[in-house]
Amino acid sequence: MAQKSADTLRVVFRDAVPNIDPYYNSQRTGLIQAHHAWDTLVYREPSTFEMKPLIATAWKLVDPVTLEFTLRQGVKFHDGSTLTADDVVYTINTVASPDSKVATPSNYAWIDRAEKLGDYSVRIVMKKPTPAALEYLSFVTPIWPKAYREKVGAEGYAKAPVGSGPYKITKVETGSGLQYERFEEYWAGSPKGKPAIKKISVRFVPDAATEMTELLSGRTDWLWNMNPDQFDAVSRMPNLQATRAESMRIGYLSIDAAGRSGAGNPLTKTKVRQAIWHAIDRETIAKQLVTGGSRVPPAPCFPTQFGCDAEAAVKYEYSPAKAKALLAEAGYPNGFETELVSYVLPPWTAAVQNYLQAVGIKARVSQLQVAAAIQRSWRGENPLYLGSWGSYSINDVSAIMPVMFGGGNDDYARDAELQKFLTEGGSTNDPIKRQAAYAAAIKRVTEQAYWLPMHTYVNTYGFVKDLDFKPYPDELPRFFLAKWK
Repeated sequence: MAQKSADTLRVVFRDAVPNIDPYYNSQRTGLIQAHHAWDTLVYREPSTFEMKPLIATAWKLVDPVTLEFTLRQGVKFHDGSTLTADDVVYTINTVASPDSKVATPSNYAWIDRAEKLGDYSVRIVMKKPTPAALEYLSFVTPIWPKAYREKVGAEGYAKAPVGSGPYKITKVETGSGLQYERFEEYWAGSPKGKPAIKKISVRFVPDAATEMTELLSGRTDWLWNMNPDQFDAVSRMPNLQATRAESMRIGYLSIDAAGRSGAGNPLTKTKVRQAIWHAIDRETIAKQLVTGGSRVPPAPCFPTQFGCDAEAAVKYEYSPAKAKALLAEAGYPNGFETELVSYVLPPWTAAVQNYLQAVGIKARVSQLQVAAAIQRSWRGENPLYLGSWGSYSINDVSAIMPVMFGGGNDDYARDAELQKFLTEGGSTNDPIKRQAAYAAAIKRVTEQAYWLPMHTYVNTYGFVKDLDFKPYPDELPRFFLAKWK
């Protein structure tokens, strides 16, 4: 039986979050937890993408690099303290510092500093014009309570976090799960609303098979990203329902063009990378494995994102013959051996492995949990790497291309010319100049075959029929908007 009688929504995810502090993990699962337990300055309405007041009641762009915010009075943190400008300034200045060691520095690299103007007013000064500033502030900039976090320290905060969101975290079991309870003092009138469900129990499980067992046996009420093959089976269960929704997440194959994973790496050769692009039948993977309307993006970004110019991308058709010819030209007529690191569904990984095998590239698969694969990637240890990126649901290429090609942990191209284009695109409010710079970057990425966009993700959800839950294209499940039927 669903836990409707206990007013507890039981949720499972298969990617354990090693640090629940939203600034110190880069996982979608971590972002989901953040939006339930923390609030941001502004709220992006999930259907229209309209910006609405949240912690801030009003804001204005004073000049091209200065935003000023009026803060809501009476907002409470979960420890009972009142949120003020001190908390906002502390949070933003901490995470914008190069010493912060946040998981995704590019999300805050545009911020120069925050300044307190009054108890309930703040100024954010940008290093450069940042058209997507409100997007970043709405999605990836939750506000910490200054006094509490300074008192317990970063480690203590991760073990017993305090936010100002609609749910408070009552228990953290690192690597195992979380417990939430509705925050009864959450302010009235929030666009997030007052949660209808009192408690949420989140558990992390090791794999998709365990997840499905939990759902079918009645030990959980909600899961997502199940294997598409299971969709019809879940739909046939009398107490369950399944639904699909395309998201802004892109599956990708990162190729170690920079040779980070070791000397003598064949992947540093352009023709080898181009061979890989020709070797993989992405359309078949999207249609037959991902299913549900998945598409192959021609450019290394989600099609709706500002600056994602498909026309600028060099196109590569599926052609094993061309792949083999390019490998021979590069000096590998008999192929070569390498490693394929992945955290995506094993059947998807196996498909890529088989396509590579067919042209002579013998890829040894290392199938890992999400956090482990990401840590390996950041250390520069992944020759070929199947992952995914949801851009934190920010509808601008500044949320994906600088992450993958800007010189940070995820950049396996290390291309100075490409980085120059991205800097140009992120340094102006002029849309024409931004488009031109990002188009040049897209041409460079695809010409050099650095990073192969595989397919869009179609999230598959399975949950109990007692639950009234609506998915959104920004890939952020909002349990604070869900209710029991």
